[in-house]
Amino acid sequence: MNDLGALYRQYASDVFRFALHLCRDRHQAEDLTSETFVRAWTAPEPIRSATVKGYLFTITRNLWLQGLRRTRRHVDVLGTLPDPAPGPAELAEAASQLERWLERLEQVPEVNRTALWLRAVEGLSYEEIAQALGVSVGAVKVKIHRARRELLQVKDA
Repeated sequence: MNDLGALYRQYASDVFRFALHLCRDRHQAEDLTSETFVRAWTAPEPIRSATVKGYLFTITRNLWLQGLRRTRRHVDVLGTLPDPAPGPAELAEAASQLERWLERLEQVPEVNRTALWLRAVEGLSYEEIAQALGVSVGAVKVKIHRARRELLQVKDA
């Protein structure tokens, strides 16, 4: 078969169903289907039209078996690692710190708070912030510096 697009249109759903039958996972079946056609298209020998479907199923099954072998070789080390999630004490401290920062942020003058937001969250350049606020670039830098300094006082407290 020379028309690879026609080959895909004709057999993709069959290959997908077969892959889904093998692995019982939709995402893995999609990957197997894609890889099957890549392998078929890059095969050194031309595909004979009389055996196309069987040939594609063979590729799919071999890919699936290779994946199983690869999975079996992996050692489960996750059971031996400590849980990276923070505990209740860390979560409570982080919530308390966030609350203090938000309270302090409300005390920062609005224009400084806005300048900091536009820089830190929105990623605007100093020039863009200056244009948005109608002030000079130097003034923007001072406003952002002052807002950061105000917030750092919370961290030190």
